[in-house]
Amino acid sequence: MAKTYAVWFRSDFRFEDNTALYHAIETAKHDDGKWIAFFHLDPIFTSSIDLHHDYFFRTLEDFRKRCVERGIHLHIIYGKLEEALHQLRQAFPDLKAVFYNRDEAGDAHSRDKQAESWMEDNGVELFSYEDAHIHGPQEVKKKDGTLYKVFTPYFRAWGRQEKPTSYKLDKDALRSYYQMTDSIDHEGENYFEKSILSRCLHDWQAIGEGAALERLESFADTRLNYYKENRDFPKTAGTSRLSPFLKTGVLSPRLVYRTAVTRLETGGAGAETFIQELAWRDFYYMIHAHFPESKNKELTEKYQSMEWETNEERLDMWKKGKTGFPIVDAGMRQLNELGWMHNRLRMVTASFLTKDYMLDWRLGERYFQGKLIDYDASSNIGGWQWAASVGTDAVPYFRVFNPTTQGKRFDPDGSFIRKYVAELAKVPDQFIHEPAKMTGDLKEETKSESYPEPTVDHGLQRKKVIAKFKMI
Repeated sequence: MAKTYAVWFRSDFRFEDNTALYHAIETAKHDDGKWIAFFHLDPIFTSSIDLHHDYFFRTLEDFRKRCVERGIHLHIIYGKLEEALHQLRQAFPDLKAVFYNRDEAGDAHSRDKQAESWMEDNGVELFSYEDAHIHGPQEVKKKDGTLYKVFTPYFRAWGRQEKPTSYKLDKDALRSYYQMTDSIDHEGENYFEKSILSRCLHDWQAIGEGAALERLESFADTRLNYYKENRDFPKTAGTSRLSPFLKTGVLSPRLVYRTAVTRLETGGAGAETFIQELAWRDFYYMIHAHFPESKNKELTEKYQSMEWETNEERLDMWKKGKTGFPIVDAGMRQLNELGWMHNRLRMVTASFLTKDYMLDWRLGERYFQGKLIDYDASSNIGGWQWAASVGTDAVPYFRVFNPTTQGKRFDPDGSFIRKYVAELAKVPDQFIHEPAKMTGDLKEETKSESYPEPTVDHGLQRKKVIAKFKMI
């Protein structure tokens, strides 16, 4: 009987340059074996479907369809991890090995360790690979073997590292070495199709590997050169918008890196800055992997005793984009509508929650977790701890973003604000960042009376939060 090799897809829904898939097929060819594909659907992720899960499950469905086009069935196995692996082993008694692209940070790492233990106990080999990042958490270290905790020296060392190669898929072998079989879990696949997908209601315009490759090409050809100067302006299509594709793994980070590198000569500072952002992604992944408690605990030890304020009303106003500060509200409403927020506004809204409202950064991190279609735990945790001044290489506590100044600087004519804050659509430019300064008659004339007054005095809150940090 031919040996069976399973590829465990998780957040890597692509065929091109997929490390685990490549090695599984090459192994099957070498051993004259067969390969199969599966996805483990954990019940913990199906109880509620917010924007993040909506986009993820729709991406999974897109990948299933792409598999069918290639004569491949992606088995979906529903249940707790060990139950799902047991089902896999029962369906394929000749299962020799499982190939997957690993995750070394957070809950996913705990899942991988659990799977590793089960495989060892059940005589199944396990082969895991670094695939979602350019460099993994163990690859970029100081000469003495210790970790970098500051980005700039990390980036210099990152740049000196030899970059990983890409993997060219043998498309003929993909089909010819695939083992056609009935569904492993009929009920699980039916549950996914009938229950989960029926609750995914958002109309996503760009999903899957095809859309990702198109966007990468478009970004590289039209916006990469101007990335450095345009990326901070939310009304401008200056960012790559590739993060959802990297998160779901429909796009290889190696391909993204190579695309930028090949344009260094023509892209100049834009390409250099973009490559630096890829390094930031690796940096936060490394930090999260080595400090797994960072989702719940500040990396700077002395700030672990910080007592944040409790105010459910303010938290709700922040979530709904009703703080009375236009650029903050526009950013939050963009998040709630699109499941994505411009990076400059991620900093502004995070600073506002933690410095102006003085609310716990963990509240914001978790809200972003449910909404962001590109939610990456490592980067999101790192970004929130940075904004709250409690993480590694974070913004100094005395640097408190002025939301009004940020709006004037990065949305000078208020066009982004008007797009997402409908109440301010007719407000003149001179008042768009401070609508509270309008007269009552002008508010009535512009139909902006429903927009809230500023919910805090920024100047006063700035002094309070700085004093709070100084006392620790």
